[in-house]
Amino acid sequence: MKKTNNFLITMLVAFVLSCVGDDDFGVPNITNENPDIPVEKITTFKAIKSLYEQAVNGGNTTVVVRDDIYIEGYVISSDKAGNFFEELIIQNKIDDSNPDNDPRLGFKIDINQSSLSDTYQLGQKVFIKLQGLTLGETSGVVTIGKGDAVNVQQIQATEYRDIILRTNDIVEIKPKVVALENLTEADENTLIQLQNMQLNRFELGASFASESFDEFDGLRLLESCESGIQIIMQTSTFSDFKSLIVPQGSGTITGVFSRDFRDNFNVLVINSSADINFDSTERCDPIEFSCGLATTIGTGNLLYEDFEPQRNNRPIEIDGWTNYIEAGTQAWEGYSSTSSNASLGRSARFQSASSGDISNIGWLITPAIDLDAQDGESLRFKTSNSLADSSYMEVFYADDWDGTEAGVTAATWRILTDAYVVKDTDSFAEWFSSGNVDLSCISGSIHIAFKYTGSGQSTFDGVYELDDISVDFVE
Repeated sequence: MKKTNNFLITMLVAFVLSCVGDDDFGVPNITNENPDIPVEKITTFKAIKSLYEQAVNGGNTTVVVRDDIYIEGYVISSDKAGNFFEELIIQNKIDDSNPDNDPRLGFKIDINQSSLSDTYQLGQKVFIKLQGLTLGETSGVVTIGKGDAVNVQQIQATEYRDIILRTNDIVEIKPKVVALENLTEADENTLIQLQNMQLNRFELGASFASESFDEFDGLRLLESCESGIQIIMQTSTFSDFKSLIVPQGSGTITGVFSRDFRDNFNVLVINSSADINFDSTERCDPIEFSCGLATTIGTGNLLYEDFEPQRNNRPIEIDGWTNYIEAGTQAWEGYSSTSSNASLGRSARFQSASSGDISNIGWLITPAIDLDAQDGESLRFKTSNSLADSSYMEVFYADDWDGTEAGVTAATWRILTDAYVVKDTDSFAEWFSSGNVDLSCISGSIHIAFKYTGSGQSTFDGVYELDDISVDFVE
């Protein structure tokens, strides 16, 4: 019996081993030995990026590496939570030291294989065998893969483990702590950390990527409490945390700096929901104020502006008004539309789309309005937009602004929450009324400000129009 059992066990083991082939089931090629790469064959990320840039300057879109060379880097992406797919992001350094001699750079590696985190862990040191690989650009970032003189294609599942050689070294990657306004293309494909950030208040309560309008990715607008500059957090609708609610407070967020699929705007891609640490309950939203909506439109008028005398595509210039550029190069300007907007004639427009500016913030502020000389004051205006694209407009009042441009950001501006301003989800090119916003519970002399804030994306930004501003009172 013992001999028979031993024979059967031996045959069973042989059968199992013959069925479980590495190519069939993707079993990682685990080894305890680090790859033996000659030092003279290891080059730098900077040299490889320069090789690609040289090809681009010569009119090519890709370049094939012919030399038997390697780069040495660290894995900074993980598909464990499903927010990366068939790609590895690697950078050359574990921190941001010695930026002059060895600039911190990263590459995307395109691989026709899922569950890469089973083989390559976060922080794992790897060597990339570059000979025969193609350098190019996919979705706006420099990518390593196979390909030809035009396109970068995926490294196949049967070969990637012979190209991306893992070591036994797994280290902690220290993200670069950076302000949004200081990010450059050199930071793409690298791990960054943004501090004092929060989800834009118009998106509070949203999930990462499970809203009805999310297709492929959820795009959530984050903003800096220090500069007001914004960036899109991109989350796959296939991620494990897509249905979680984005934290409502403020704090830090760590992720890979990248571009969206169509290369229209910058995005931040996190490895998991744990990369957001909005541990403070305090937010940096403006002060809200409400008198409600007035039931009566007064017959007296304190201020009216329809912008008809203004010149198209030229900055608004009206005596007593302030057209202040807080950030960027764009200002409120005169505008006449040939669409349905034309029914209102000329209007004021803020257009930062395709301006090339990292950030656009513009204020259009009324002259002083005395609310003590009469009763029953109210505000009315109309707004329209074209491609709001995460930009937005708000209406404020202040009773402590000194009337100078230098004093705009120092004043205490309160947002008039009852005033309706057109939203990105509203019908394109239609005009929407603000409602009859009650001002009668405010006393003293005030200024009303119409503030435009761009999305912070140089090519993904919006257009707002403003018209028929009227401050009335009951006689």
